[in-house]
Amino acid sequence: MRAFSYERAASVEAAAQAAAHNPESRFIAGGTNLLDLMKLEIEKPSHLIDVNGLGLDTIESTAEGGLRIGAVVRNTDLAAHETVRRDYGVLARALVAGASGQLRNRATTAGNLLQRTRCPYFYDPNQPCNKRLPGSGCSAIGGITRQLGVVGTSEACIATHPSDMAVAMRALDAIVDTVKPGGERRSIPIADFHRLPGNTPHIETELQQGEIITSVVLPPPIGGKHIYRKVRDRASYAFALVSVAAVIQPDGTGKVAVGGVAHKPWRIEAAESELPNGARATVSILMADARPTDQNSFKVDLLERTLGAVLAGARG
Repeated sequence: MRAFSYERAASVEAAAQAAAHNPESRFIAGGTNLLDLMKLEIEKPSHLIDVNGLGLDTIESTAEGGLRIGAVVRNTDLAAHETVRRDYGVLARALVAGASGQLRNRATTAGNLLQRTRCPYFYDPNQPCNKRLPGSGCSAIGGITRQLGVVGTSEACIATHPSDMAVAMRALDAIVDTVKPGGERRSIPIADFHRLPGNTPHIETELQQGEIITSVVLPPPIGGKHIYRKVRDRASYAFALVSVAAVIQPDGTGKVAVGGVAHKPWRIEAAESELPNGARATVSILMADARPTDQNSFKVDLLERTLGAVLAGARG
């Protein structure tokens, strides 16, 4: 691991300003992904800004009847929160499906959204990767692709986003609140927060240099049956081959986001009108632009069967 300097930020604004002044700095809270990447010299920050002491660890109701989740609320605490379990069950279930208990005790809400891909070529510094070194190429294309993306991919990258929590947040229409280095605040719909790879897969979110996440806001509860189903190669501590986060109403309508298939949590609102007609009709729209490889084309069929199981569970 390379040498780096460290500071504890005194305020959100100070943290944003410090990061803006040093493009090689990174925010750190739980560090469950960042520290691993630093050890592998994939991330090489010269300066770390600790944001744990900024009061961003609370969960509170909003005036509109929703829920505001602080950026450094730990995944374990969020999954166990009474309101989350009662009104946003899909989120609680997604969180528990992720990583291990030890990691969930440290991992944070913002860090979960910002975690980087687990593409094996990204993690191998000996292999070209446009996410690590823009313009170097994508070793995954033409390589081993079983775990990788089938939709929203590009000629520059076919990686997937690894977060379970983010898929549930997408189904719930969450909003990401941030502060810029100049003190300006903005709210980014989670639908717009993560970017597709295009020609710049190293730019993974809409955050600007120095911009810091302060909270994630959930809208008022919408009721319905909340289900998160994750299909993976082993029962724990594995990333999704496909996952489905769904909120299904008694009449069969609802909201659905899927993971394990794209560079960001994947949701096509137009597909949701087909939910009462079943999984096949819904997935035909969700995956209309899919470009799978020979090794991961099974994901399209697996997604249909997984969504079918979710809809059957909602009816039951």
